[in-house]
Amino acid sequence: MIYNNIYKGQFISRPNRFIAKVEINGKNEFCHVKNTGRCKELLIPNTTVYVNQSVNSYRATKYDLIAVYKGKQLINIDSQAPNKVFLEYLQSGQYIKGITLIKSEAKHGNSRFDFYVETKLRRIFIEVKGVTLEENGVVLFPDAPTERGIKHLNELAICVEEDYEALVVFVIQMSNARYFTPNNKTHPAFGKTLVAVEKAGVKIIALDCVVTENSLTIDNSVPVKLV
Repeated sequence: MIYNNIYKGQFISRPNRFIAKVEINGKNEFCHVKNTGRCKELLIPNTTVYVNQSVNSYRATKYDLIAVYKGKQLINIDSQAPNKVFLEYLQSGQYIKGITLIKSEAKHGNSRFDFYVETKLRRIFIEVKGVTLEENGVVLFPDAPTERGIKHLNELAICVEEDYEALVVFVIQMSNARYFTPNNKTHPAFGKTLVAVEKAGVKIIALDCVVTENSLTIDNSVPVKLV
């Protein structure tokens, strides 16, 4: 996926989870943060960030904060980006061959999943999670407790019981990850649920991305370690 109207800035502060103050071209601007996670290890004063100028002149904020440097590593923090890049990945045919149908925001029973995919022989429900938390090359999810995430996992397990395939995809919004693992320190229940649904037949994959100032592209499969 490609962003237009990108500007470089210096992060100043985050008054609340929706807003960041960023210096852009020598001027302090309020920017929309496209990620409601904590991101405390990323959004540090004087850190270099990239913002996307909106074409909507009626918005309260002129810019969206989309990427941030952590040392030499550029990390995309746009929470809408993982679904967009995974859709592009599906459409490319690189991961699932012979796709005849891709449906976004697919309802099934009392659930709604990010994607439903069909081939001539397969029916697959897919849930996508973006990953921005990294420690010494290891990437973790979630960065904050997520009961909604547990609900999604359990709903995927129900799909397996109903003879569908089910897949949870962790889109790592950075490159060169050593491996993915659940963040058991922050939310042990999520990690336990991830182990349980894998045993129930839900497939778990992690994919890293090539990140530039104005783009995000899925790149490589990353090892998954659940325990």
